[in-house]
Amino acid sequence: MRKSLTGLSSMATRRILDALTQRYEASSGTNAAIKAMGGVDAAKLVRAGEPADIIILASGVMAQLEAEGLVVAGSVKAFARSGMAIAVQAGAEKPDIGGEDAVRRAVATARKVAYSTGPSGDHLLKLCERWGIPADQLVKAPPGVPVGSLVADGQAELGFQQLSELIHVAGIEVIGPLPAEIQAETIFAAGISITSSQQGDTADLIAFLTSPETDEVKRAEGMAPA
Repeated sequence: MRKSLTGLSSMATRRILDALTQRYEASSGTNAAIKAMGGVDAAKLVRAGEPADIIILASGVMAQLEAEGLVVAGSVKAFARSGMAIAVQAGAEKPDIGGEDAVRRAVATARKVAYSTGPSGDHLLKLCERWGIPADQLVKAPPGVPVGSLVADGQAELGFQQLSELIHVAGIEVIGPLPAEIQAETIFAAGISITSSQQGDTADLIAFLTSPETDEVKRAEGMAPA
């Protein structure tokens, strides 16, 4: 009988995990079904006792879950790094984003600016507070909904999210990463849930997901090895 592992992850890592779990299944004979959703919702499920073997979320959240005793101590490994980017509707004018002042001007003159739940959204909110951007100019995408979809259908003129979550959305154009001086990288990490009855097999999966042989897939999906 084939072994089977289950997991929870944020939407940001969904495509990478889809590709890598297929490779893992082919080489190990172990199935890995990882359910992707908004990171906030995934953490809520973990705290509610949702059965799972592997959990893959932003490293800060993983550290909290480990401290709360919900992730096996010492099992958390860095998985991938993800930077933020900016998108406009396909065919729209592309504003200058060559530095912090340029991005501030672009945000200030946009009718609406879309952002996500999670680390990238938190970072944009801090920037907008520093720049004096009014809250009613910002549109938060619901958990699990790509920011790019709000830009594509005209609900927002600019969208800020991790590059990995923007590059596959139809109807938008990624105009570039945030400038280095305001860039914020999110590190995603994988760990073993305390609800897992297959901790050894889950550790093997984590070792594969964090190995150098997975680097190419991570780069192709807009992330980088951790």
